Amino acid sequence: RGVDVIDIGMCSTDGLYHASGALERPGVMVTASHNPAAYNGMKMCRRLARAVGENTGLGAVRERAADLLADGIPVAERRGERRERDMLVEYAAFLRSLVDLTAIRPLKVVVDAANAMAGHTVPAVLGTRSGLPALPLEIVPLYFELDGTFPNHEANPLDPANLVDLQAAVRAHGADIGLAFDGDADRCFAVDERGEVVPASAITALVGLRESARELAEGRTPTVIHNLISSRAVPEQLAAAGATPVRSRVGHSYIKAEMAGLDAVFGGEHSAHFYFRDFFFADSGMLAAMHVLAALGSQERPLSELLASHSPYAASGEINSTVADTPAAVARVRAAFATDGVDVDDMDGLTFSHWDAEPRWWFNVRASNTEPLLRLNVEAAEAAEMERVRDAVLAVIREG
Repeated sequence: RGVDVIDIGMCSTDGLYHASGALERPGVMVTASHNPAAYNGMKMCRRLARAVGENTGLGAVRERAADLLADGIPVAERRGERRERDMLVEYAAFLRSLVDLTAIRPLKVVVDAANAMAGHTVPAVLGTRSGLPALPLEIVPLYFELDGTFPNHEANPLDPANLVDLQAAVRAHGADIGLAFDGDADRCFAVDERGEVVPASAITALVGLRESARELAEGRTPTVIHNLISSRAVPEQLAAAGATPVRSRVGHSYIKAEMAGLDAVFGGEHSAHFYFRDFFFADSGMLAAMHVLAALGSQERPLSELLASHSPYAASGEINSTVADTPAAVARVRAAFATDGVDVDDMDGLTFSHWDAEPRWWFNVRASNTEPLLRLNVEAAEAAEMERVRDAVLAVIREG
């Protein structure tokens, strides 16, 4: 149709972002992301890996598609050219240039690729398949064979059931850390040496502090983005370190826009998306994993001890409730909890906060964009208080 195409073949989503940034071209890939294979779709980005969202091009794509469906697709005066270019080696070298792992202590790392794209990228970045020198890492591979039928488990580490094999393997091999990637490998979850899942907020705090320290050392005041469901420990620890934490809505298009607009050095979400200014303001699960490996390998403590200070509060995790009438459920929650001493804001769903007085707690309720679900996240300074608030809110949500 008149467009010149550079075909980079199989890649992770952050591999697409790297190609878009390095080649200064818009990009598109076919992927089901973390969903089952039947949910294949397209991910798009503008030049330099900038997000395509409702207000940054997606609306125009919808309108243009409607016109083409109605009027037909015009024939281009000039046929575009297609050429192939393998970007995997350049991608691996670029990531290694951002995080130096050559001098860390030897680490044993179990990686669950879920028969998806991490099986393609991990050997290139953390191993020697791309021709780069060996790192002091012993990789124990789980399900590196590429298989879109996902014979072992879904490529969605947000579901705890899909982390069971990784947790068992970490304990069985006496590994220092386990890493689990989703289908398109743009998200990475970590498991500590005990087989316990590391909260994404702890990774946000750890990497945010590393990137902030680098900015401060260069004489700049760092800005770090965190979404509104991140642990309160994230902005508290970043502010104490001299960074400027900025709260954002959930979603990559919002985070990327905030990142670029504020020249933020880093951004993190509760869903294990991690964004880097040095990576074209885009997210990369692999780059986040490398930061964690660098932090772990630069000292002698196990991962559980290294991250303990970054998870000081009790969190519920995301709890989904199927509701027949989402607005009515939200209205019930507002009526029950919008009381004196509780701050309420509607940046993304409703967030209720009692964090400035005892007992300290907050929670957020958000409607799913695609399903009749209401999502609840609760955090409190004490586990018993978190459980009390969680149960009270769920009772109100589900009473209808």
